[in-house]
Amino acid sequence: MKMTGSEAIIKTLEDLGVETVFGLPGGAILSTYDAITPETKFNHVLVRHEQGAGHAASGFAISGKKETPFKNVGVVMVTSGPAATNVVTAIADAQMDSVPLVVITGQVAADLIGTDAFQEADIVGITLPITKHSFLVSDANDIPRILEEAFTIASTGRPGVVLVDVTKTAQTGEVDYNFPNDFRLPGYQPKQVPGFECVNKAMKLIMEAKRPAIYAGGGTVRSKAHKEVLEFAQLLNAPVVTTLQARGIIPDSNNLSLGMVGMHGTITSAAALQNCDLMIVLGARFADRVTGKLDEFAANAKVIQIDIDPAEIGKNREVEAPLYGDIKKTLQGINRQLEVNSEISNDIQVEKTKDWWGYLKSLQEKYPLYLDEELAEESGKQGRGALSPQMVIKKIGEISKKVDPDCYYVAGVGQHQMWASQFLEFEKPGHWVQSAGLGTMGYAVPAGMGVKAANPNNDVWVIDGDGCFQMTNQELATCRLSGLPIKVMIINNGTLGMPRQWQTLFFGQHYSQTDLHEGPDGWDGQKIYGNGEEKNGGSLRVPDFVKLAEAYDAIAIRVTKPEEVMPALERAAAEKERAVVIDFEVAKDAKVFPMVPAGASNNAIMYSEDCQPLLENTFENYMINKGDK
Repeated sequence: MKMTGSEAIIKTLEDLGVETVFGLPGGAILSTYDAITPETKFNHVLVRHEQGAGHAASGFAISGKKETPFKNVGVVMVTSGPAATNVVTAIADAQMDSVPLVVITGQVAADLIGTDAFQEADIVGITLPITKHSFLVSDANDIPRILEEAFTIASTGRPGVVLVDVTKTAQTGEVDYNFPNDFRLPGYQPKQVPGFECVNKAMKLIMEAKRPAIYAGGGTVRSKAHKEVLEFAQLLNAPVVTTLQARGIIPDSNNLSLGMVGMHGTITSAAALQNCDLMIVLGARFADRVTGKLDEFAANAKVIQIDIDPAEIGKNREVEAPLYGDIKKTLQGINRQLEVNSEISNDIQVEKTKDWWGYLKSLQEKYPLYLDEELAEESGKQGRGALSPQMVIKKIGEISKKVDPDCYYVAGVGQHQMWASQFLEFEKPGHWVQSAGLGTMGYAVPAGMGVKAANPNNDVWVIDGDGCFQMTNQELATCRLSGLPIKVMIINNGTLGMPRQWQTLFFGQHYSQTDLHEGPDGWDGQKIYGNGEEKNGGSLRVPDFVKLAEAYDAIAIRVTKPEEVMPALERAAAEKERAVVIDFEVAKDAKVFPMVPAGASNNAIMYSEDCQPLLENTFENYMINKGDK
């Protein structure tokens, strides 16, 4: 079948099963956009900024539940030059979090490459360090094959981003279209299961362990290994701690779940890793936000590490039993061995780990999640944010689950992200979407839009900060015009919350350039510019989020008092046609605790500003005190 390269791009996307593409047209990709017709089989979502296209595609991919893998790949299509560079942040973000994306960019004609032509940028060179693979296409005949290769590479092994830069020459050229293509990737063969000897070594360590702990990362979610992880934990009677990405890999309601680990994880999860004798690492990379000071991280533990990416095994931490393979398939084999092993029965494991669980449960009771309700009350008396951010997020969790138990949560980056991870309850994997590795502010609104596109029948609750929201809120226009009604909850403290927290704790309360409502001469927002009129106890609203949301034809609500929280959330939960934006004015100095100071040992985790519980509450001390009794 004869067609142009542009038509081949559209036809190949259709034949690959793509259902949604996020993009924005421009000169070097216009011929491909011209090939999109009312008969095109996929939906195109016209974004307002190319970075938004990338984050939306990421949200789509993370939350996708299609049985055909290619249908869960996020797809972006933009033009050359500034459009391509605008997508770079989203590419880096997705690659860090192992999200399968295919990014199609237009490029100037092949004979103009290297001439500094209008809107020319070497996007392949720019993105080479932050993609799984990149293609430059200058021949129309290569388009179907390369796109099929791109989707295969993006969605298999460790998922990631593949860039396909297509010159105008290729788009306007002629191709004799065939699909599927008989392609081979001899240098790309991800391993599915580890070798027999490695598994035997891991089994030996498991049988010897008295204080096992499972450290589950985002790879468990990408592998869809939630059933296998839960079964594995139950067979070992082992606690499960998760990274930020892996929340929900086992239900929070399960007594084996200790919640998130890391800089703002629970006290109990930190204790579990610091005091275990065997750490079983599933699809996690020993990121600095989890390990703290690396040479003091789980210092006395032996390590089993399972990962689909061999580059991650032993990269930051020595590993006694490295298992290179897909987590789901590897755990299926290990679980079968454990089931028939007479030395690993549930009764034996319960007895063997009795003291271990006694220690962990004592910490759970002693150090519940940290709230700032008294601070919020005092803040309200001063005419500022009177809401506890933790309380607001708890209420969001209560009403969202009541209305739609299968709803999705999306977060921006900062304090609100950590509070959401702490106070929302996650029962299923893939229902918690946020930027983990790169920590990209502005992620939430477009990512939420992508989640809604993938799951139109479920509610999508976007929890954002006032700093993050101002970076990408233009995508509310996309939400309205594309029929993607998300619910945006702005945790508005009038400042860049996480930097302010660090300034409070580590920089002598020098609040340099973090107050989002500070006037031109250091003025603190006590009066409105111009007429000197006092307003709302000194709260300057620039922008006014309610007016801004109304300009995008969203339902807009401002909440300033505790008694207003539930009625506003009930209104949001009931709305199904339009986006909802609620501006929650919360206490400015509310902090995220627990907290491990940057570069410190996890043993120095702070439950509050003056409490570091793990320095004394070790397993060894627990056993000594237990003996005294």
